[in-house]
Amino acid sequence: MPSTPHLVVDRRRATLEIVAVVIGGAVGPGLRLAADAAVPHSPTQFAASTLLVNTVGAFLLGLLVAALWPRVPAWARAGLGAGVLGSFTTFSALAVSVVALAEAGDVLVAVITIIASLALGLLAAWAGLALGGARDRATE
Repeated sequence: MPSTPHLVVDRRRATLEIVAVVIGGAVGPGLRLAADAAVPHSPTQFAASTLLVNTVGAFLLGLLVAALWPRVPAWARAGLGAGVLGSFTTFSALAVSVVALAEAGDVLVAVITIIASLALGLLAAWAGLALGGARDRATE
């Protein structure tokens, strides 16, 4: 059965998105490692770098979604969102940090870490969306 033109375009688009995610996914962990090196901590200490990275990532994603998503191709959205920011921010790092704190007996710090991560992440995403959308509102 011959390929129809829209299937060829869909395959090409999907391939571009996958390549963009792979390339972005190679960049994000390096940025995360730099943050961990700048704000070091032991496994049983509060992971300020994880909180910082996840908050900054939520802000940047909100900003990009509001400011760029309507204007950039799907492959760029995939590469920046799922690729760079998806590999820069990690729920798994937060989970490991919280478990390590709890196992070390710092249950209160573990709970504070969860609450701070959720609150700051939501606030940062809201701020990024608001700031990114402010330009569109200013031009209306």
